[in-house]
Amino acid sequence: MTAPTLNDPISIREALLTPGTWAVVGLSDHPTRTAYRIAGWLADHLGHTIIPVHPKAETVFGQTGYASLSAIPDGTRVDVVDCFVRSELVGAVVDEAIANADRLGITMVWLQLGVIDEAAAERAAAAGLQVVMDTCPRIEYPKLVPAE
Repeated sequence: MTAPTLNDPISIREALLTPGTWAVVGLSDHPTRTAYRIAGWLADHLGHTIIPVHPKAETVFGQTGYASLSAIPDGTRVDVVDCFVRSELVGAVVDEAIANADRLGITMVWLQLGVIDEAAAERAAAAGLQVVMDTCPRIEYPKLVPAE
């Protein structure tokens, strides 16, 4: 098996175009926040299931929220961990994703636009996860489906 590649276009295509479950870390019920808008778009436009992950564990889009990835119940499948946290905090989220990857089925960590942590990306890749860093699904999607 080859090592995952950072921002691999094939992995991005698969993550965006294959309906799955995205745990959105930093998602709260505040509609003015970027995480809220992007998560809503992922659900409404692309058909993904959203699991809100936020210290307040708020219900968002009718989905039960969890305070951390570790709090997501066994038997729940998470395909992508989408990180809407500051760069200085994302390493801990990535480490938690790595620790829960087998239990939850996590295959990718997506660090949003402006969220950069090279060391965390290397740890995730070494653990066998695909890594997308410093971009947003709304930026990548038109590259895949330019006619929309």
